[in-house]
Amino acid sequence: MSLSTRKNFLINLALLLCGSLVFALSHPGFLFANGLSFLAWFAYIPVFILVRRASFKTVWLYGFVYGMISYALFVSWLVIFSPAGSIAILLEYGVILMVTFLLLKAAAVFFPVYGWIVQWVVWCGYEYLKTKGFGGFSYGVTAYSQWRNPVFLQCADIAGVWGLSALITFLSAWFSNSLFEAVNTGSVLFRTAALRAARKHLFSLVIWGVFFVFAVVYGFVSPKEYSAYPRVKVAAMQQNTDPWKGGLPAYKNDITTLMNLTDKALAADPDISIVLWPETSVVPPVMLNYDMRGDRDRFDLIKNLLEFINSKKCVFVVGNDHAVDRGGRYTDDYNAALVFVPGKNVIPPDPEIYRKNHLVPFTEYFPYGKWFPGLYEALLNGDTHMWTPGTELTVFDAGGLHFSTPICFEDTFGDIGRGMFNNGARALLNMSNDAWSKSQACQNQHLSMAVFRSVENRIPAVRSTASGQTCIVNPNGKVTVMAPSFEKTYITGTVPVISQQVRPTLYARFGDLLGKIFAAFAGILLFVGIILQIFRKHFGVKKLRKDGNRNDGK
Repeated sequence: MSLSTRKNFLINLALLLCGSLVFALSHPGFLFANGLSFLAWFAYIPVFILVRRASFKTVWLYGFVYGMISYALFVSWLVIFSPAGSIAILLEYGVILMVTFLLLKAAAVFFPVYGWIVQWVVWCGYEYLKTKGFGGFSYGVTAYSQWRNPVFLQCADIAGVWGLSALITFLSAWFSNSLFEAVNTGSVLFRTAALRAARKHLFSLVIWGVFFVFAVVYGFVSPKEYSAYPRVKVAAMQQNTDPWKGGLPAYKNDITTLMNLTDKALAADPDISIVLWPETSVVPPVMLNYDMRGDRDRFDLIKNLLEFINSKKCVFVVGNDHAVDRGGRYTDDYNAALVFVPGKNVIPPDPEIYRKNHLVPFTEYFPYGKWFPGLYEALLNGDTHMWTPGTELTVFDAGGLHFSTPICFEDTFGDIGRGMFNNGARALLNMSNDAWSKSQACQNQHLSMAVFRSVENRIPAVRSTASGQTCIVNPNGKVTVMAPSFEKTYITGTVPVISQQVRPTLYARFGDLLGKIFAAFAGILLFVGIILQIFRKHFGVKKLRKDGNRNDGK
């Protein structure tokens, strides 16, 4: 390996490592629990420069390694839950970013002058597409880095997270292009060359500035005051355990803890209308154990729970492993929310039920066991529980609210919250369990996405979690009440009652349209680029600007 080749490799490696680290640091993570949100505005400069420097022969490998390292840093807590699932996620993102880097390189080559704009479109399309399908994963979408910035949060009611992500990532594409052009001019005066490159694309920066100013102004003027609205009092419990650990004695202890916390909350405020318990806070299937009575201890546990609920005057929303006996060898297990109204559907138990629709890939759901039996066996042997997916976005009318209950992972997806709103929900009561992660960063990453769901639809949210972040979020995305993490505690507060006739937001009407446009436009541009490349070769136009040329010494 020549000195020049070695030097270029080391530069590319430094860009890769820098890009991976800055991406992880811009979100809540292992070093900064709340994340360094300002880094997101420049997080992809190393990535875009690296793609421009690398050749087609090597750029795919850089993409694969970048995907692995960046997500290993970002979701390092995942290995605690499921080592096999963690490896699967890292490999998935290695492959996804490998393909994305190849497309970014193609954009630079096919469009010698404005390839950086095409790269920006490709990146925005990638961020949307990575949230879709079986392996859809919203963690790491750029917009979520701004979760504590109330000004930039507000534009989510227009285009969801995709408009904010586009606004942020544009700066990385623009600056990386100016820096790359300056370095490749061969000029000794880098500052002069950089300014010349920047002036060349000044108009596009001005256009970006217009959108930036609009987002800032909109962020100040769009939040609405809800103090005059009718209010409903809610209480959310947090038992500070992983409910799946320990078997029946632990299940009993958790239920006892939650009942005690509920008694304290109701004693402090008897006007509470809804009590929310976390995801699978009651592990033994309520209805199956009550009806079948095959295990006396489990029946007694469920019986005592139901008698407790029926003795109260408020609605209970309880997370449960809801099992349905289909008469075969196995039952269908659902990660479910059960809604009990004392004196109406508690004894015998006949609650309204929501069954979790969007299950966590690899750790809650893996439909490809026949094709990958080894991986499926590894997943089953890990700390996982495979569920049957539900099919309906149920809306409940109880306790003075029309609400839906996205379960854990589900409030990380905008289209689920939007679907619940369009079905009639005017509040989101989320139940989650991130206790297994033992990580503040994991819990904050989850909350960073959840607050966007309220803004997108302009409805409040209440979160009851096993260990954090149990909180109330108003329709402007502001956390109004928050329980301390990793404590046995509860919160109480009020949420506004939003009318069923409320005018839907643009996002509620059109959903992820902007994300779809970016994905489609990226495909169209790359297809046009292929045609142009064939045209150039056909007519003998072989020389390209340095923008798209490789620069890794090979």
